[in-house]
Amino acid sequence: MKYETLLDPAVSLLELVNRQVFSAAQAVAVSADSEVLTYAELDRQSNQLAHYLISAGVGREHVVALHLKRSPAFIVAALATLKSGAAYLPLDPDTPTARVAFMLQDSGISAVVTSEELRGRVPSGVWRVVDLARDGAQIRRQVAHAPGTEIHSEDLAYVIYTSGSTGQPKGVEVTHSSLSNMVTWQTRAFELTPADRASFMASVGFDPAVWELWPYLAAGVGLHVPKDVVRKDAKALRKWLLEQNITVCLAPTAMAESLLKLEWPTITPLRILSTGGDYLRLRPSPTLPFTLVNNYGPTEYTVVATSGVVEPARNNSLPSIGRPIDNTTVYILDEAMREVLQGEAGELYLAGAGLARGYRNRPQLTTQHFVANPFGQEGSRLYRTGDLARVLPNGEIEFLGRVDEQVKVRGFRIEPNEITAALNSCEGVQTSTVVARQDHRGEKRLIAYIVKTAGSSLTAPELRDQLSKVLPDYMIPTAFVQVDEIPTTMNDKVDRQALPEPNTENMLSEKSYVAPQSMVEVRLAAIISLLLDVGRVGVNDSLFLLCGGHYSLLATQIVTLISDSFGVRLALRSLFDHPTLGEISAEIERLIVEKIEANAPKKDRERRLVAEHKASEKS
Repeated sequence: MKYETLLDPAVSLLELVNRQVFSAAQAVAVSADSEVLTYAELDRQSNQLAHYLISAGVGREHVVALHLKRSPAFIVAALATLKSGAAYLPLDPDTPTARVAFMLQDSGISAVVTSEELRGRVPSGVWRVVDLARDGAQIRRQVAHAPGTEIHSEDLAYVIYTSGSTGQPKGVEVTHSSLSNMVTWQTRAFELTPADRASFMASVGFDPAVWELWPYLAAGVGLHVPKDVVRKDAKALRKWLLEQNITVCLAPTAMAESLLKLEWPTITPLRILSTGGDYLRLRPSPTLPFTLVNNYGPTEYTVVATSGVVEPARNNSLPSIGRPIDNTTVYILDEAMREVLQGEAGELYLAGAGLARGYRNRPQLTTQHFVANPFGQEGSRLYRTGDLARVLPNGEIEFLGRVDEQVKVRGFRIEPNEITAALNSCEGVQTSTVVARQDHRGEKRLIAYIVKTAGSSLTAPELRDQLSKVLPDYMIPTAFVQVDEIPTTMNDKVDRQALPEPNTENMLSEKSYVAPQSMVEVRLAAIISLLLDVGRVGVNDSLFLLCGGHYSLLATQIVTLISDSFGVRLALRSLFDHPTLGEISAEIERLIVEKIEANAPKKDRERRLVAEHKASEKS
């Protein structure tokens, strides 16, 4: 089935941002703690950095890597790169060095923009390293007006790397025309104006950050940057959103679901909460004082392809992924690339203005995923998403899962083969496979199945340590199951149905396992085992590692469970500073003792009053 919406061609992003500079120069563009940039200051700083990059040889179709934290400096550097005519490649500073090195080499960058704090983590290479602190004086000596570089609609705007099925990440190339279409649609659909205040919460290395930057700056919206500890805790985030008078916010699916479960004031500044990236399983309460919008889109289609308001629950139906955004056509096709009937399931294909150019330096992979469009004009293309979907009776699109082996865990799109390739290169591993399994709460977990080399005494912590050097934490499996061989089907493909469920007998051993001893350790181990759906939990086991990249989101639940079970409130920060079961148990015991001692004087007074009362009765 074919489904499309249309809009007039978008105006260029830089032109839209420039209009805000002229119309509201002193309005807040970016705010983070005490650092505030007006639109005039953002324009001046980005112009000066753009001139500096041009003097270093940067120009059209070049790529500039941004190795910076989520901050005003990142926004300045991204805008400067676009003004220089080049495309930017965002790199999350927490990404392992080996992975960063691969992306820098694979993308053929001209320069890396970084900070004094992060410069030591930038791998050496033929690229120019621009340190915003070290080179600051030279940058500030550049002229403050825009470079005037001629930028065409089909020039490259940014490159973002996603998990790759070949064992290496792949870079998606997005042009200015595709970016402008997304910007224009979002500005119109969400009625963005300079009166809005938006959050900037996404990790810079992922395309939700594209959503949070350019439409807001193009519409004159003020961007506000919360601290990491705030954006990872639902209650802290709610408090921050209210205090900062945020009107539009984008949150990952898991965080959005947590926010929906909280109580909100009847009148709140927040008018739109957008989400996407994973399977949304909740509908909002009828009393929710803001609108929930669910979005869908692969990196290969400039962040978002479909979007829709999620209505309050009227039955047991799950939220849809809405309808196509402007200048986007959705096709639901069968295996022969024929359109299915309405209501029938098929693979979701995308066509339109948001289509990426392809994969950087991967012509064969580009041809494989960006196929000729048999329904459009000659030379037009379709992107085959690998997602199953169907059109509902009301015209909205329902997401049904994956066609291939690609999975989404906590909003991150992951190719298990990339993790498998990393595992197979680890010392002590003969072969492996990785699958996503649902635990008892319906949450997806990455489970690795390992065949060890003969004589190997490999442990789970050793594997996690090796993987952490080449993979981001969200790609590190939660559990490692030891098997004698990887089961296969008659077609020599991995037989996932034959893989055993993780249990205490088949899990790869944890180094220096020490059984819980004290009452607190035993009870906490039982709580963690149930929450994470893992086997035994020892005193020396790190909850950070057991969570497999989900610690930031699960830490709040752990604090709540500890409070309910032990009657004490553990500081969220302590879970990050001292993450082992033994350390957490010791902190719980300390808080219990403090609570008892604090109540002791009160109890002594009560005993004394009772004794005096009895004595007076006898007299």
